[in-house]
Amino acid sequence: MKFSEHSLTVSAHQFPTTQQLLVSGGDARIALDPHSGLNKYGCRPYPDPQMLALGSSTASVISAASFAAVGQLRDQLLHELGDEPFEALYAREMQRIRMALLCDLTDLDIELVFATSGTDAHFVAARHIAYASGTPLRVVMVEEAETGSGVAEALGGQDFRVNTLAGSSRNGGRFDAIEVLSVPLRAADGTTRAAEHIDADVAALVNEAVAHGGRVLLVMVDQSKTGLIAPSPACVAELHHRHPECLDILVDACQFRIAPPTLRAYLQQGFMVALTGSKFFTGPSFSGALLFPASIGQRLKIRTGDDIGAANFGLLLRWEAALVELRRFRAVPESEVVRFMEAFEQAVQQRLIHDPRFEPLEVPSLKRQPFITQQSWDHIQSIFPFLLYRSETAAGRIPLNRDETLQIYRQLPMAVEGAAGLRCQFGQPVACGTREGIPVSALRLCISARLIADANGEKGIDGVIEEAWAALDKTAWLIDRLND
Repeated sequence: MKFSEHSLTVSAHQFPTTQQLLVSGGDARIALDPHSGLNKYGCRPYPDPQMLALGSSTASVISAASFAAVGQLRDQLLHELGDEPFEALYAREMQRIRMALLCDLTDLDIELVFATSGTDAHFVAARHIAYASGTPLRVVMVEEAETGSGVAEALGGQDFRVNTLAGSSRNGGRFDAIEVLSVPLRAADGTTRAAEHIDADVAALVNEAVAHGGRVLLVMVDQSKTGLIAPSPACVAELHHRHPECLDILVDACQFRIAPPTLRAYLQQGFMVALTGSKFFTGPSFSGALLFPASIGQRLKIRTGDDIGAANFGLLLRWEAALVELRRFRAVPESEVVRFMEAFEQAVQQRLIHDPRFEPLEVPSLKRQPFITQQSWDHIQSIFPFLLYRSETAAGRIPLNRDETLQIYRQLPMAVEGAAGLRCQFGQPVACGTREGIPVSALRLCISARLIADANGEKGIDGVIEEAWAALDKTAWLIDRLND
């Protein structure tokens, strides 16, 4: 994970604009291309009301409501900079964001440190465990294609703040290396591997490391890029019970597609949880956080406040944008959230199943027993991965290869003549094995908190579903004209 110098120096005499702040304090992925004005995720740092934002598993363009809110915050900061040092002002505002994120957890002794991204949150967890353990650390995770680029490197200690963690020491604790091993979630043809096989592979890697006197960080993803939970909560619970003294658990919930009871349950188990505001809650990219019980923080010497030592006003504004959407979402009664998600799931799945140009990838039921038994909205599928196929030919259905799928993905946000000017975003293609000897990848149509809030407003459920169908109509239209 490489970081470039996009943080802006803040002073009372020269304060960046809202748009400049929204693309500062991250890495090159949020820098704007000078020709297109877009970042690597195809997003602008200002609202794009005509874009159908259906790609929240990757990134979303900031909403008008969030942009207005962060603009007001930016103006407030500028006004207050004359009376207060910007480091103190930044610390105060980040503490406000921290309290907002922890508001449902006030009865628990939970701490939170901010990170520039979900990847950076993984690095923070692995680094502190490695420093504290004094023994070799093995990290067991699911395949990187289902989590995020750079996650394996971050877990292995590769970050802009250090060259490597190998051979480092702190407080007398020395380790030789961080070993990162991953378990595949999909078979060669892209279908989901059986949960028991994934769990068996994970357990073997954990048990082997413990048997040789090592410490293990097990990363459980809830949910992955294609909407999977792995390894199973039952497997994680059993391993945690068997190795309580030498196994740490990090829940990669960077998609933030978990309800408050689920987040609470993980933290009550003594797990760390990584979140971002830029996926389900559609804030601008690069806003991460690591939550953990205070007892874990004490053991690992993770100090709340270290994360705000250097002012990063871009991070502050991006989290503020996400909180706007979080509040809109939580104002919707859960019964209405469930009603919309079930209707959306049924409509989209029917289209993907019956259109010969699409093939939905299986997403197993989202089960989190034994950690939580009650069902909230987060048990309903919200990421819909699907493969693309050419129209029926004499040779049968032929899948699009990865380059062709990428070509379709890049055309979706463009106003293409003949497609009624519709512009839309799906989640970036995810490599999913081979079909008929052809390497394939899946696009992802996603539900977001913003869509749910919109469906509860003027658009209504039918209006949001119609937009999703229209985006699929454009995808089919582009497939039929591929290579024309």
